[in-house]
Amino acid sequence: MAEKKVEAMSQEELIGRIEELTGQLEESQKQAEENLAGWQRARADYSNLQKDHERRQGEIVEFANAAFMAEVLPLYSHFKLALKHIPEAQQKEPWVQGIEQIRKIFLEFLNKYKIEEIKTVGEKFDHNIHEAITYEDKDGFDEDVVFEEVQPGYMVEGKVLVPAKVKVAK
Repeated sequence: MAEKKVEAMSQEELIGRIEELTGQLEESQKQAEENLAGWQRARADYSNLQKDHERRQGEIVEFANAAFMAEVLPLYSHFKLALKHIPEAQQKEPWVQGIEQIRKIFLEFLNKYKIEEIKTVGEKFDHNIHEAITYEDKDGFDEDVVFEEVQPGYMVEGKVLVPAKVKVAK
């Protein structure tokens, strides 16, 4: 409709024009609300994507650390076993003290990554953290109590990396 000067428009034409403009305004407001809602959904989706990405990155790092530790922990277990076999007469030798210092550094390394050894001897057998190698009659131990550790087990933040291999009293 050609624009007429307001003075030349009749009251009916003015009312019609106001209704037309009101309709356009309502339509624009509706479109603005839809755009805002769409933007808010996109922003929430992006935030969720970021959180999901961070969680996955954490899982990848955790998996890589666990895989690395699964390779390192047997070395530490064998190292501990070797220390147990040093003759008593040589326990005070400087080279033995040096090896003991290496064991302490190894422990600090494991603690840094929140790896702890699973308690075994004297503990009640728990199939979630222990792997029974054998069940034997053993004096001085109640039934289902670990009396010997065959191979140490390790946990990280409550999750078993390597179950402890143990002998259990029956």
